[in-house]
Amino acid sequence: MLHAAVGLADRDGIASLTMRTLAHELGAGAMSLYYHVANKDELLDGMVDVVYGEIDPPSSGADWKTAIRRVAISAREALARHRWAIPLMESRRRPGPASLRHHDAVLGCLREAGFSIAGAVHAFSALDSYVHGFALQEQTLPFETPEELVEVGEGMLRELPADEYPYLAATIVEFMKSGYQFANEFEVGLDLVLDGLERLRDTA
Repeated sequence: MLHAAVGLADRDGIASLTMRTLAHELGAGAMSLYYHVANKDELLDGMVDVVYGEIDPPSSGADWKTAIRRVAISAREALARHRWAIPLMESRRRPGPASLRHHDAVLGCLREAGFSIAGAVHAFSALDSYVHGFALQEQTLPFETPEELVEVGEGMLRELPADEYPYLAATIVEFMKSGYQFANEFEVGLDLVLDGLERLRDTA
């Protein structure tokens, strides 16, 4: 049932999800769903836990930066598959087992790498903010492909007084020529965050 609810939200958006629409998707009566969940809040809790279950845990054999880097990349991939999930992930009051395992494993990786409890919380917060913020920004960009970027860039340049905004105009022109893809920014920024967290750990 939870995977059907996730699939429905992926396809039609979270606003479309009701107990009635889910029952229709499953070919069941709406009341039968209440044998599995008490209410819609409990359903949402379970759906969020499904998403957390798709995020790779830190690998035990890797150094902490490599392990956490992979967690962050996996989280972004999960959020790209489930675009509805970000507003719900940190708002649930009853985290499920996959969520608890994820949080415990990431905190454990950071603590075993030498972070204090406070430092591990700082690191977790910074990483979550970066991953979630990047995923949200990626979802709202007016382009996805280099071809769409060229179309957007040409439209901006037609309206943009280049003599008033010379650096912006030059950047748009360069990006249009280079086949720029915003997705490539993720790992660049992630490495900057991880380097900063390493300094935080070492100077604590």
